[in-house]
Amino acid sequence: MDFIYLAFAVIALIIGVIIGYYYRKSNHEKELVSARNTADLILEDAKKDAETLKKEMLLESREESHNYRSQIEDEVRERRNEVLKQENRIIQKEENLDRKDNTLSKREKTIEQKEENLQKRTQSLVTEEERIQSIIEEQQKELERVATLTREEAKGIIMDETESQLTHERAVMVKDSERAAKDESERRAKNVILQAIQRSAADLVSEATVSVVTLPNDDMKGRIIGREGRNIRTLETLTGIDLIIDDTPEAVVLSGFDPIRREVARMALEKLIQDGRIHPARIEEAVDKARKEMDERIREIGEQATFEVGIHSIHPDLIKILGRMHFRTSYGQNVLNHSIEVAKLAGVMAGELGEDITLAKRAGLLHDIGKALDHEIEGSHVEIGAEIAQRYKENAVVINAIASHHGDVEATNVISVLVAAADALSAARPGARSESLENYIRRLEKLEGIANEFEGVASSFAIQAGREIRVMVKPEQVDDSLAVLMSREIRKKIEEELDYPGHIKVTVIREIRAIEYAK
Repeated sequence: MDFIYLAFAVIALIIGVIIGYYYRKSNHEKELVSARNTADLILEDAKKDAETLKKEMLLESREESHNYRSQIEDEVRERRNEVLKQENRIIQKEENLDRKDNTLSKREKTIEQKEENLQKRTQSLVTEEERIQSIIEEQQKELERVATLTREEAKGIIMDETESQLTHERAVMVKDSERAAKDESERRAKNVILQAIQRSAADLVSEATVSVVTLPNDDMKGRIIGREGRNIRTLETLTGIDLIIDDTPEAVVLSGFDPIRREVARMALEKLIQDGRIHPARIEEAVDKARKEMDERIREIGEQATFEVGIHSIHPDLIKILGRMHFRTSYGQNVLNHSIEVAKLAGVMAGELGEDITLAKRAGLLHDIGKALDHEIEGSHVEIGAEIAQRYKENAVVINAIASHHGDVEATNVISVLVAAADALSAARPGARSESLENYIRRLEKLEGIANEFEGVASSFAIQAGREIRVMVKPEQVDDSLAVLMSREIRKKIEEELDYPGHIKVTVIREIRAIEYAK
């Protein structure tokens, strides 16, 4: 039974396997059929897509080929145009070259013709020169025969005449050169002087020959006079100065032409007034002390002057003499200030001309040193100053500048001339030196009188301290050209008849006024 069951089971299993095989086979065939159908569909779709892509690619390729063809055609067209332009340029150049070639050919022919003409003219000139030379020789022989002179003698006569003519022309040229040099030197001199004046400035103070001492009260006047005038006599005897005690309240006037003595008297009197004890013995002490202080003050002033100018290594005695010049005046101008100004002016002008500036300043500072001692030693201040400079072994240039600054001795160097010019400049400054009132008024009246002498002058006015004269003329009698001539004539007459420092400006004024009144 078991075997049968087993057999039935195997048979059933086999049958089941067979049935399953056929079932799976039928299903697999169905799947194959569906897959084939799907593949056919995919193939159809692929064919359709391929045809679409093919069409699109054809269109794109046609467009690209069209664009490329257009670009190529444009490039070909541009190249063709460039080639045409180049061909045109080449043709023009060829035409220009042909024209130039023709021009050169013509020029060559012209040059050849000119060369032939030149050769012919040269030959004719040579022939003509030979003929002229032969004629000249014949004429010279004839002249020698007629004038009974040889060629050398005639040549000598001609040379002498030529030399005399050249001598005259040379003299004229030398004269013109001298005139030009003089004009140039005057221009440069004016420029140098102008530079010196502009770069040098000095205060101008006129000094008098009196000093005033202020008193604390009028009772002090009696004490200064003393019993029976012994105090004032002692003071006047010791100082050599006159004391003027008048009705002027609280003041005493010291009068004397020696400024150093006057200053000593002033210092001594101020000390006595301050001390209050005034008697002969005390006066002697005060005067002695004032003299010592004055010596020290003179030395300090001299050192200050050398320091201001920039001059060193001056002998101590010369420094003291320079200090004494501070108390000396010339026409109201302080001599030391004047000397310092001259030194500065001379230094500036020496610098402009390339000379020794230090030596020029030294000569300018010492040029009037004789004025410090001219009231004690006989002789002019020029002689005294030169002698002092020699005594203290000053430079020969300095000595010559001192001796020649007023023209007493000839100047031997440029610095001496500069010192003389600087001295004149300093003295001629407006207000530098004073004049007496009478001389001043007389000069102004004379100046106006000279102008009023001319016909057609209505009035004249001397202004600016007599340094300018303004002349008003009658317009109906004096025209413009005559006014110019009148200014020159007045200037000439002033130069002939008047002595004056500096310059006087002459101004002629011609004025016409037309006045009407509206009613």
